This record gives sequence, structure tokens and C-alpha cells, in this order.
Amino acid sequence: MNVWSELVGQEPVVDILKSAVAGAASRLAGEDGGSMTHAWLFTGPPGSGRSNAARAFAAALQCPNGGCGECKSCVTARAGSHPDITVIRTEGLSIGTDTAREYVRKASLHPSQRGWQVLIVEDADRLTDQAANALLKAIEEPPPRTVWMLCAPAVEDVIITIRSRARAVLLRTPSAGAIAQLLVERDHIPAELATAAAAASQGHIGRARALAADPEVRERRRVILNLPLSLRNIGDCLAAAAAINEAATARAASIADDANTRELDDIRTAWGVEERGRRPAGYAGALSSLEKDQKRRRTRLMRDSIDGVLLDLMALYRDVLAVQQAPGAALINADFAESIGEMARVGTAESTLLHIDAILECRQALAANAAPLLALERMMIGIVN
Repeated sequence: MNVWSELVGQEPVVDILKSAVAGAASRLAGEDGGSMTHAWLFTGPPGSGRSNAARAFAAALQCPNGGCGECKSCVTARAGSHPDITVIRTEGLSIGTDTAREYVRKASLHPSQRGWQVLIVEDADRLTDQAANALLKAIEEPPPRTVWMLCAPAVEDVIITIRSRARAVLLRTPSAGAIAQLLVERDHIPAELATAAAAASQGHIGRARALAADPEVRERRRVILNLPLSLRNIGDCLAAAAAINEAATARAASIADDANTRELDDIRTAWGVEERGRRPAGYAGALSSLEKDQKRRRTRLMRDSIDGVLLDLMALYRDVLAVQQAPGAALINADFAESIGEMARVGTAESTLLHIDAILECRQALAANAAPLLALERMMIGIVN
């Protein structure tokens, strides 16, 4: 499989990037670079494969065969160990100035091999204004063999001074059929399960893979989609909100706690600190900075988990509205057709829209840093009324 094989349903984007790879090869040979440029902005809905497209492009730029998928450059790029491909990501809520400046210095280095110095900024929409401004100079005047690749949901999520200097590439939501085919061919998922997972994922390839491969993920989805039918009164709403909040907290802790322990051990080793030993000057500041980063990561993991629940509920009510207003329309959650039909019979299109509005308001409240439990309680009460 070549480096482009996992860009499901993105044929126009692949054509653009292949053309740029050819131009990059010409530029290395001292000829006109054609459509190759030094800064790229990959945009598209969640799950469309923005970072996958950037990684594939980065690998193809390093590959002597334009992304064969088999040479040393492609293999190391796919494994995340290529010395001239740097992925900048955050597990917190934002990417700060210090991080940005660190990678600006990296961008100034000459590539160690024949290709390009590539820096991929995942979640470029999480750059603070100060961090974005720190990147601006490097993007405006990069070294001749440095390429920046930024990934964000929409061009408007990146400050105008950066997006005006980058070539935008828009990825589309892949079809359920294309995702199902990928799951069958690459992950050897049974066709029926792959089809159901692809439909339920709403075009999110990672979500489809998790649903198809992990029974626990499927069970969580089942519990979430059965939730609206269990709500009868205010007490049920408060209990449901608490259950979602507690489950999200537990999932965040299961990921964050192990990482926190490793990072704490690493910083103690780096500073030569024993549990009861003397702490060198500067250690306290480094430890405080680490603890703040860890807290931000835990918060992001928790809110991402809650957001996944909200998206599932929104898809459910979308199906209810489809049954009410467009009988015969394809359902996202076809495996819950019986429950969806019952909800459609007991409600109206107007009440369904109000329930969707309650979910959207909850997402907006969480984005504005509202207390998750209070936002969830308000949403549940809005659903039951």
C-alpha cells in the first residue's frame, strides 16, 4: 500500500498533493517547482483525515518514488521516526508560545537527508494568538527546504496572516461506503459490521475503526442511544448527566494517569531528583509547568469524551427528525431503527428540533469553559421537556 491509500474518498486532494510532490522533486533538481509551496493548510470536518493527509504528503516529499509506501523513508515516516518530519500536537487545550518558538528553531535547520524539513501542526486552531504570531515569521520567510503543514477544521480557525500565506486544501467527509471498504480491506472487519460502523461514524474514519474493532466502544454507544427513552423526570435527567460526566472523567483518568506517571518519572530523572532528595534550582518551576500541562490534558480528554456523547445524541435526533419529516430517508443509526421510530411517534418535529438545540447549546457551553456537569444537566432537562 502506498502512502495515499488511507486517504479515503479524497481523490481530488490526492491529485493536488501528487502534483506538488512532483513539483518538489523538480525544485530539488534545480528546476521550476510548479505547484509546490512552502506552507499548506489542511481543512475539513473531524474525521476527514486532515492530519493523515499531511503525514502522507510529508512521507511522499521524502520518498524518492513519490510515496511508494515501502522504502525506508516511507516506513520511518509512517512509524513517526523520520528525522526530517516533525509532528506538533497538544494534549491540552492550546498550543502556547514556548512550544511554537521551539519548532520555529527546528524549522530553521537544514534537512538531514535528501528531502525536506517538514513540520506538521495538528490542531492548528488551538494555537494561541501569541503562538500563531511566533510561527508567522517562519512561515513568511522559511528556509528553502522547509515546509509547514497546518491542520484545522476550517480556514477561519487560523489567523488571517497565516492562512493568507498558505495554500488551502479542503478535505471532504468520506462516504460510509468508502469507509466500510477500507475497514474490510485494511482491518479485515466483517462486511456487515464494517457497514454499520461506517454509517454510525458519520464520516469519521477513526470512530468507525473504534466501533468496528472494540466491543466496549459499541456498548458505550448502545447505552448512549438508549438514554433518551429512559428519561422520565428531573431525577432521571440529573442521574444521566452525572453518569456521562463520571464516565468521561474515568476515561480521561485512564489515559492521563499513566502518562502523568511516566512524565513525572522522566522529569525527576532529567533533573536528578529523588523522592526525598535535594531539589536543584529550577526544578520547582519545571514541575509546576508540567503539572499545568497535565491538568490541561485531562480537561481536554474529558471534554472530548463528553463531546463524543453529544455527537451521538445529535445523530440520534437527526434520525428521529428524518423519520418524522422524510420517511424512507437513510438513517445514521439504522441498527436503532425501532427506538428511533418510537421516539418519532411520541414527539413532533418541533420538539425534536428543540432537543437538538439543547445539545448544541451544551456543546457551546462546554466550548466556553462551562462546568461540564451543569451543562449536561441543563441539556438533559431540555431533552425531557
